[in-house]
Amino acid sequence: MMHLQNDSLEAHAFQTAKGGNIFCGDSFYMTVNEDYFLCILADGLGSGKFAYEASQAAVSIVKANPEEDVDTLMDYCNKVLLRKRGAAVAILKVDFKRQEFDYSCVGNIRFYVYTPSGKMIYPMPVTGYLSGRPQKFRTQKFSYEPRSKFLIHSDGFVNINTKMMLSSCQSITALSDHLKIKQINNMDDMSFIVGSLP
Repeated sequence: MMHLQNDSLEAHAFQTAKGGNIFCGDSFYMTVNEDYFLCILADGLGSGKFAYEASQAAVSIVKANPEEDVDTLMDYCNKVLLRKRGAAVAILKVDFKRQEFDYSCVGNIRFYVYTPSGKMIYPMPVTGYLSGRPQKFRTQKFSYEPRSKFLIHSDGFVNINTKMMLSSCQSITALSDHLKIKQINNMDDMSFIVGSLP
C-alpha cells in the first residue's frame, strides 16, 4: 500500500500477488510536486519472477526520468523491455497549472476519470504489450475539472460499478479501503491506484 498526498493531490495504491506468490508481476510508481503528478502502472506478462522483473524495469526507467513527457517515457519503457518478458504499461502525467493530463497505455490496463459534473473519461488503450519491438503509442491529452477522481487498475482487478464508486462522496481513503475489500481474486496479480485531482 502506498499513500501520496500534497496540497494538490491525493492518491492511494494497492497491490496483491497471484496466489500468495513472493513476486508480484505488477509494479507501480507515483510522484508528485507542485507542478505535476506522474504515475506508471506496469503489468508484466504472466506472473512470478520474470513478470516482476519486466514490470520493475518499466517502473525504474520512469522513476529515473520524471521530467520527460509521456510519449518519451513510453518509448523508454519499450526499449528497456527488450529481451525481457514484456509488459502492459500505462503512464499518467497531470499538469496542475494547465489542469490537463496526458495518458498513454499499451495493454490491458484500465483508466477512468470521473468529473464533478458527471462526465466519465475512459481513454482506450492500444492493444498488445511492450517488449522492445517497434511500437506505436497513442498519448491522449484531456482537460479535467477540479476534484475529479481517477482509477487505474491492472487486469487482475475485480470489477465493480466504477462510475457509481467514483461518483460517490467518499474520501479517497474510504474509496481505497472499499476497493481493497472487493479484491478477492487469487488467480492473478492485481494493482490499483485511486486518487483525486486538484
